[in-house]
Amino acid sequence: MYHGRFKGTHYNAGYKWGELLYKNNNVISNKHTFIITKERKNFAKQCLPIYEKYYPEILEEIRGIADGQKSSYEDLYTFLLSMYCFEFDNHCTCLAMKNESNIILGRNSDFLVSIENLYMNCLYKLENSYAFNGNTTAFVEMEDGINEYGLAVGLTFIYPKIIKAGFNAGMLVRYLLEKCKTTNEAIEILKVLPIASQQTLTIADSTGNIVIVECNAENIEIIKSNKDGNFVTTANEFNSNSMKEYNNYNVDNWRAEERYISSYNALKENNHNFSIELTKDILSGKYGFMCQYDRKTNADTVWSVIYDIKNKKIYRVEGNPNRKHFKEDTRLKFK
Repeated sequence: MYHGRFKGTHYNAGYKWGELLYKNNNVISNKHTFIITKERKNFAKQCLPIYEKYYPEILEEIRGIADGQKSSYEDLYTFLLSMYCFEFDNHCTCLAMKNESNIILGRNSDFLVSIENLYMNCLYKLENSYAFNGNTTAFVEMEDGINEYGLAVGLTFIYPKIIKAGFNAGMLVRYLLEKCKTTNEAIEILKVLPIASQQTLTIADSTGNIVIVECNAENIEIIKSNKDGNFVTTANEFNSNSMKEYNNYNVDNWRAEERYISSYNALKENNHNFSIELTKDILSGKYGFMCQYDRKTNADTVWSVIYDIKNKKIYRVEGNPNRKHFKEDTRLKFK
């Protein structure tokens, strides 16, 4: 897992990172994963005015990376703004729980083994933005993270039935980490921002407000804990009645329903015993199928992370938690 630190303005942070890669003969546009098509170009151009209105600084970061790489700004924003709308290999499981002693958000990121050396952990501290520690299978966009105020967010990808110009899943996570202190703030922003892709966002804050937001271009549904316990969990399918019509059951979602059931039942059975150790056990597959992939199929859990919000701690496995150990990351300075 590559580790990056980003500070200063968005443009300068992007430029320094892009230039560093370039000096080490690492050109993003030369990667086989860097896919640009006419369809994606047209879609990204439709998204561009939305980012110019709501998140112009992220475009400055992208421009900085392009300048540092001596490459095309248009190609780079095309690649990033159209992500999660045209690829379908992102899989993951999220859960959040709370009791008197704990407020926890945990996430497994399941992705392709063949490019696991490209995955990143990022420490951002940019001007006019909240500092955060996050993880991504790409760059600029985030898939999970926690910011200096203790707001943690994690996404799960849903195979898109519909797409419209707007923010994709990774950009939504990045925006919330930079702009919000609480779960309620995040929910209100999600009701305003145009959304492009289909995803769930598991959100937890320092007050113990935990929710899952199921959302796409047409609808937003807020899922809260119920009589089974103070927890929420999700994988790569919508679970609310109002969103199930957007599921596509004809694609390989890497046993999403099985992962969801394993997580839900474990949390329900241990409703009075929530802890970091329980979270580790669930994510490492001790309560049912979660990360027990056959790497020979090019699928695996490529990182697992636990955000211990109440105690302001971060634990991460850079690899499969069934085979490797969680280690604490102490670099983010919490408020």
